[in-house]
Amino acid sequence: LCAPTFIFLAGLSAFLYGRGRRTQELTRFLLIRGFWLILIDLTLIKFGWRFEVDLYRLSAGIIFVIGASMVALAALVWLPRWAIAGVTLTMLAGHNLLDSVRAEELGGASWAWHILHERGLVPLGDGINLYVLYPLIPWVGVMAAGHLFGPVMQLEERARQRLLFGLGAAVILGFIVLRATNLYGDPDPWTVQESRLSTVLSFLNCEKYPPSLLYLMMTLGPALMLLASFEHARGAFARFLATFGQVPFFYYVVHIYLIHGLAVATAFAMTGVLTSTPAIGLSLGGIYFVWLLVLVLLYPICHWFSGLKERGRGRWWSYL
Repeated sequence: LCAPTFIFLAGLSAFLYGRGRRTQELTRFLLIRGFWLILIDLTLIKFGWRFEVDLYRLSAGIIFVIGASMVALAALVWLPRWAIAGVTLTMLAGHNLLDSVRAEELGGASWAWHILHERGLVPLGDGINLYVLYPLIPWVGVMAAGHLFGPVMQLEERARQRLLFGLGAAVILGFIVLRATNLYGDPDPWTVQESRLSTVLSFLNCEKYPPSLLYLMMTLGPALMLLASFEHARGAFARFLATFGQVPFFYYVVHIYLIHGLAVATAFAMTGVLTSTPAIGLSLGGIYFVWLLVLVLLYPICHWFSGLKERGRGRWWSYL
């Protein structure tokens, strides 16, 4: 659920930010924030993954594609809403028609196809390579869909929740029907397996890189229903979770460093060898324990940064 929902809500946030502002101001914000995210992904986040300074081996991950999608959205917001809807629908529903096109078939233009539709290595010259993990299509469409969805969040509460639940349920039902037919929407058809559970997993095993139409349907459908369900969440646990939601970018960057640091420390304790790229294994229970530990450890610093950001007066705080 993470990447599709995050990018969808980023587009929705862009709409909410643009209310009462001129298109030029929204465009400026999206361009600055977009290029800022790309820069951070290629530097600070890259170092966090491996604790190595290697300017020749770059990667374009989730933060990169969010930034690039914001840059694209900065251009799309100048179009009429019907035109944005057309571009969005084409990207989301039509891009699987391009699955048969392979980058190696395009010769000198293969780099462009890796950026747009097929993950892979893009040579930048002088021995520098960029590995594109999240091709732009259809992530730009997901962000544009979130932007188009903005007016729904301005509806009266009951109408808004009814629409969120109904649309989410319709998308889930559409996923089930379309996936069952194996006609379209994902490059790999599901098959009957030796057990019922394996068959269900085959049914749900949709392509994420780039996200197929069916992958997006099976994640964004539940996300819409959860968005309605959590609207009135209150209490200590809701406040705990909301703290992370108030500083998502800060949380994402810091959690990479914390998890990597814990992995290095754990590997050293287990093997006596200090390495920046430890190869250790944990049980599934151990992984869940680390996940919960990281959440607990990050809460105080996220709570502190949330208050700091709330008290900040400069416009630059909006980019953090």
